[in-house]
Amino acid sequence: MAVSPLICPSILASDFARLGEEVRALDAAGADWIHVDVMDGHFVPNITIGPDVVKAIRSHTALPFDVHLMVAPVDPWLEAFRDAGADILSVHPESGPHVHRTLGRIRQLGAKAGLVFNPGTPLSVLEEVVDLVDLVLIMSVNPGFGGQKFIDASLRKIAAARAILDRAGSTAHLQVDGGVTSANSAACVAAGADALVAGSFVFKGDYAANIAALKAGPGAA
Repeated sequence: MAVSPLICPSILASDFARLGEEVRALDAAGADWIHVDVMDGHFVPNITIGPDVVKAIRSHTALPFDVHLMVAPVDPWLEAFRDAGADILSVHPESGPHVHRTLGRIRQLGAKAGLVFNPGTPLSVLEEVVDLVDLVLIMSVNPGFGGQKFIDASLRKIAAARAILDRAGSTAHLQVDGGVTSANSAACVAAGADALVAGSFVFKGDYAANIAALKAGPGAA
């Protein structure tokens, strides 16, 4: 049976001068989650937003806030982003010395815990902490900038992550982020993903049509 993926537009590609309006527009357009990319200029070569901005836009939608923390060290920021309204907090294995402890802390805070894998990061750590993750995010570009081209080899990594989750009997979502468009969304889902992050693709033109196109796959846009 075909899976209709969750669509998680990234506000990284939005108009930052009108973030509240953008979040409301995504909600009205049929987004499932709001993806928030947090970059510190250290772990990745860019700086985006902090917890005060997340708090400011929280009242504009009831949709889950899916906060991707590209921050190192990450542990000192978990509580602040949770308090600001994050429902999901996703971290990288490289962003702290004890990822098992970090994931456990996220759950203690009442949020869902995500683990993110860059293109060059092996999946082996997932098998060690699979019981602590609610979300696995496969980066299909190197993080730090929007508008990059999807790395085709990511499809194999998505399939490998799906196999690990299935073997463990995990119900964690498997998400993909980076260069996702209607041209490759169906391939991502076929490989095992059930949640798609898209920034540039969603924000070019009609948000609702672009979100529908991501769900439908090739030829829909």
